[in-house]
Parts: sequence; structure tokens; C-alpha cells
Amino acid sequence: MTAGLAPGLVSGWLDTLRTTGNGGTAYSAVAGTFVQLHTGDPGAAGTANVSVGSTARNSFVFSDSSAGSALALGTPPSAWTNGGTSETLTHVSVWTASSAGTFLYSVALNSSKAWASADQFTLSTLGASLGPQSS
Repeated sequence: MTAGLAPGLVSGWLDTLRTTGNGGTAYSAVAGTFVQLHTGDPGAAGTANVSVGSTARNSFVFSDSSAGSALALGTPPSAWTNGGTSETLTHVSVWTASSAGTFLYSVALNSSKAWASADQFTLSTLGASLGPQSS
């Protein structure tokens, strides 16, 4: 999967490495995580190509990180039901709220999914990882 991190997330992470005397601020843990479906790349703001079949953001929970470098889906989101259109799903975006909120990142699906009216879509895997951890 190819992921696109939101500029605010990257800046927040980098700011945690700065000393507070240099204006650094800690990046707060997110209160919730929500995933939204897309029919193309969500773009830098996460708002492009939102699925017409369902605009809902469903909540999910990551399990604890593995070796401090990777997260895996712990509690998956509820399935989405297509509300009346035929389209092809290609990406998901991850947010901090069910509406509005902060865009965190987007991910291209391993393979696109044709999604017809009344079909359901279930996201069974979703992960996040960072490069190798130094020893």
C-alpha cells in the first residue's frame, strides 16, 4: 500500500523532537480514528474523491504497536453499505473525527474494489509503520 501523510501530522511529529525552549510542542494522541472511502487519491487534504456510495467515516482502533514501529488493525470499522451508486473504491483516508476533525493520512488499497448499489465493503486490514528502529 502507498500512504500519504498529512502535512499537519508530519509537522506535529517533527515538532515533538524540538526542545520546548525552541518553540516545540508535543503532538497530542488522537482521541479517535475514523476511516473514509475514496474512489481516487484523496489528495493532500484528504477531501478529494470521497465515495458517493457512502460518505460515512467509520471508527476503528489500532492494536498496540509492534516493536515500536508498526500498528495493526485491532478493532475493525463497521462495514459500509453502498447507498445507491456504482463506483470503484481505490483509497481510504484516516481522520480524528467522524466529521470535520484532522486528516491524518491516506492509503491506496492493495487492489481496487468494484462497489455496486446495496453492496457492502469491509476493511479487514489496515496498518501503519515507520522505518527501521535503531538498535
